[in-house]
Amino acid sequence: MGHGVPELVLELNGRTWTLDPSRTYTLGRDPQGDLVVDDARVSWRHATISWGGRSWVIEDHGSTNGTYVQGRRIHQMEIAPGAAVHLGNATDGPRLDLSDAAAGAYSAQGAAAQQAHGAAAPQAPLQQPQQQWQQAPQGQVPQQQPWQQQGPAPHQAHQGAHQAHIPHQSTPGAGGAAGAPPVYGDRSPTTFHQFSLGRVMRIGRALENELVVSDLQVSRHHAEFHATPDGRFEIRDLGSHNGTYVNGQPMPKGGTVLLGPNDIVGVGHSTFRIVGGQLEEFVDTGEVSFSARHLTVTVEGGKQILKDVSFGVPEKSLIGVIGPSGSGKSTLLKALTGYRPADQGDVLYDNRSLYKQFAELRQRIGLVPQDDILHKELTVQKALRYAAKLRFPGDTAEAEREARIDEVLRELKLDIHKEKKVTSLSGGQRKRVSVALELLTKPSLIFLDEPTSGLDPGMDRDVMQLLRGLADDGRTVLVVTHSVAELALCDKLLVMAPGGAVAYFGPPEEALNFFGYDTWADVFSAFENYRDYDWAGRWKGSQHYQMYAADIDAVAAQPVQMPAQAMARPPKPQGWGSQLWTLIRRYVSVIASDKGFLGLMVVLPAVLGVVSVVIPADFGLAPPTPPSRFNGDAGTIMLILAVGMCFSGAANSVRELIKERVIYERERATGLSRSAYLMSKVIVLGMITAIQGVIICAIGFATRELPEEGLIMPPAVELCVTITALGFTSMMFGLVISSLVKTAEKTMPLLVMFAIVQVVFTGILFQVYGSPGLEQFAWLMPSRWAIAAAGATLDLAHLMPPWDPKNPDDLDPLWEHTAGQWGMNITVLLFIGILCGIAVARLLRRHEPEVMRK
Repeated sequence: MGHGVPELVLELNGRTWTLDPSRTYTLGRDPQGDLVVDDARVSWRHATISWGGRSWVIEDHGSTNGTYVQGRRIHQMEIAPGAAVHLGNATDGPRLDLSDAAAGAYSAQGAAAQQAHGAAAPQAPLQQPQQQWQQAPQGQVPQQQPWQQQGPAPHQAHQGAHQAHIPHQSTPGAGGAAGAPPVYGDRSPTTFHQFSLGRVMRIGRALENELVVSDLQVSRHHAEFHATPDGRFEIRDLGSHNGTYVNGQPMPKGGTVLLGPNDIVGVGHSTFRIVGGQLEEFVDTGEVSFSARHLTVTVEGGKQILKDVSFGVPEKSLIGVIGPSGSGKSTLLKALTGYRPADQGDVLYDNRSLYKQFAELRQRIGLVPQDDILHKELTVQKALRYAAKLRFPGDTAEAEREARIDEVLRELKLDIHKEKKVTSLSGGQRKRVSVALELLTKPSLIFLDEPTSGLDPGMDRDVMQLLRGLADDGRTVLVVTHSVAELALCDKLLVMAPGGAVAYFGPPEEALNFFGYDTWADVFSAFENYRDYDWAGRWKGSQHYQMYAADIDAVAAQPVQMPAQAMARPPKPQGWGSQLWTLIRRYVSVIASDKGFLGLMVVLPAVLGVVSVVIPADFGLAPPTPPSRFNGDAGTIMLILAVGMCFSGAANSVRELIKERVIYERERATGLSRSAYLMSKVIVLGMITAIQGVIICAIGFATRELPEEGLIMPPAVELCVTITALGFTSMMFGLVISSLVKTAEKTMPLLVMFAIVQVVFTGILFQVYGSPGLEQFAWLMPSRWAIAAAGATLDLAHLMPPWDPKNPDDLDPLWEHTAGQWGMNITVLLFIGILCGIAVARLLRRHEPEVMRK
């Protein structure tokens, strides 16, 4: 041992070890570690103690529940004899007492040597005695028998089996020394940067910046700090794609904001704060707290579907959420992600309000819905390419995106499947692809809704092990699930009771004992049989509540009041034109890969065109003199063509929005433009519909004798324009239907109804004009204006028999054989399609996070 280097004696649970400065000692639950601490609050590899050259140093290695000195959570700290360190909890976690070397101390180095030779080294397990809880102050740990006090008594079993070993968890983010900054609690800055007066410090991804941030969410030249001559500081956005945020609110693009002493600046996954002329940088590496504070959701009629839900999530952990149907799991997930903020309470991410700072914090959160958030017709690599193109800034090079995609594919072991279509993968592999899509932007917090739904037990285990690995790699993962087979992989378990209240929060291995049952089936049956029982009251009156959630109550529930600036439109990572081009290319790729849809796109109009040819008649030229010889079949032929085009156009689009609803919801939250998304559908589907219109007209008019001259163009061209315009407007009606329905199965009945209604109001089957009310209602029908335009071209008013033989001059005014009337009919027809587009844009707002509804 070196001269002058003090030996350190560590005392824990009555046992002592003398530490040798020449080596490093590991503390944790790992049986192969140097100092084994058998307590569930302690992580597998919790911390290390070593001689730092000047003093002894203890370093926390990303433990779930933390390492504490004098009540403050630490990551790395110099320690000396006389100090005390708590593991897992600041007050009653396992305590390490440090002192000078003493005779007779047990040598930890010798223990390590014995382990290296296979000998059973003496360990110092930290079993918490059961008497500890019995001796706790009555006001601190209430003792009660809730089944005897409230409601009927279901079966109880295994009482006290685990009460001798119940871990304690501090509330994430609530710790820290008094006077700690309100934003970061006890988290230390990642890096410090010195400022000088008049200096400009530019931030960005490019290497020529003074402060380089290697984050693909950050633009190459993102923003810059200025130190003004009067000693103040300002931040200037340099036209960044994903935006620069001050106190969670987006700055104007290219704008400048003067910073106050407590202001924080967000750039990608980094946050900056100026303290005493020094720039502190906090990089979000996953070591951040997340907690729900008294979340309550009330629906119409005053019914609460989420009741006072509070819990704190340890960093880098896997949290499972289970509960019977009607327990508010989906509502809770929407509240936690900001999609549907709670009416009362708040969600704190790194001690920052997610609701009020959603525009910035949404980039740190990933969400994998129950349905896959990708196009199954694409290959894995192509689906991720389009997602990366939409989510990363516009100045991101293709090589950078490809490198990130390859990195994620390797991490999730999908690289061998990257050339396969998503639809050809197994259920578990498809879920991995959905997770991979979210991991592209390196979120610190990932939510999953029923990821194992519909999977067999083997795939269920694979998915849960994947989530366990994500948490171990430095992310916090919260999964809502119905499966209880793999709950042991979770660090904490949240059990929701009927009515949306918390029935339990704590370690999964303690849960069944807490409820007093042997299986989860018994617990869920108890929920159903005793729906009026106060499950939340039992939880709040239990010892587990005191250990795992009582600290949350120190923060009063607060109503969610979004200030005006919080509703500012979040910036989009890509420009509108770039998003539109990417969406068009992706949509074309999806359609091109669906051979069945391509075949139907050609066959359907061809069949409809052939049907019109079956009618043995021609359009005729000038009408014969006797009215009885008028060619009435011209109207019937146009009716068949028009209704066929109505059906074909609407069929193209009637499923397109509902089948992508989950994808749209997620992409909208990450910055997708609503108008760009809708316009991509209109352009691609419009081109398809135009092709179909040409096919129908080419077949339908090929064998017909048409008039020699049209009103503006050749009659065949005029009729083709009319039929195509009708197809376009019908396609827009199909989008309205697709945005209204909740399931794809409901689109077909509405499509048939739409086509039948068009037949009735064309004006061909019976007289529509001159009928008050009926005529005005017919103005809303695309087929009415399309037949009117065709009637103007063909002069159907004189070609068809008059509706009233006694009054041959009683003509439909919309069929007037003039260029002006034809133009008006086409204009109104297209105007109806535009109105449908506006309606679709409004209807799409219902499927977006509230902050995006602008």
